[in-house]
Amino acid sequence: MAEPVELEVDGLAVRLVRKRVKNINLRVKAPDGRVEVSAPPRASDAVVAAFVREKRSWIDAKRAEVASSPRVEAAQASPDEVAAWRAVVEACVPALVEAWEPLMGVKAGKLAYRNMTSRWGSCQPATGRICINVRLALYPPECLEYVVVHELCHLRERGHGQRFKDLMDTYMPDWRERRAKLR
Repeated sequence: MAEPVELEVDGLAVRLVRKRVKNINLRVKAPDGRVEVSAPPRASDAVVAAFVREKRSWIDAKRAEVASSPRVEAAQASPDEVAAWRAVVEACVPALVEAWEPLMGVKAGKLAYRNMTSRWGSCQPATGRICINVRLALYPPECLEYVVVHELCHLRERGHGQRFKDLMDTYMPDWRERRAKLR
């Protein structure tokens, strides 16, 4: 894989990475809305620029979506804001866990709360410890409930395979819609 290069396409900064891919792939990255393109080594800068121009309306819409996302607020948060999120999540999670444990036939261990950038929660099945991201305070309440149920499912199934998805379908049939709100 080659080193990334910066292209400018009609005033838009684009980070281009050439690697072994079949097609040109385009992403708008949170939290800042930067545009990244991966392209096969044989694709010229002119071809990549034409692709970006063709997709400009999609890029602009996606950048607007990213800018209005809670991720932007989270990335710029002060310690006081993070503390407020923690208070909200700490107030809600124990009741959710208490409500879902008997329905799912599981027992959580220690509950922990962290300000995490790359995951919504984590579970250690061996100890039952569940960690919840305090940034969930920025999302609708059903998202927090989804993450709690997701982590409780890991007490019964470690991975994210079909058995895990079947458990999620059983306990929370709309989990995919809830998860989509976090993306």
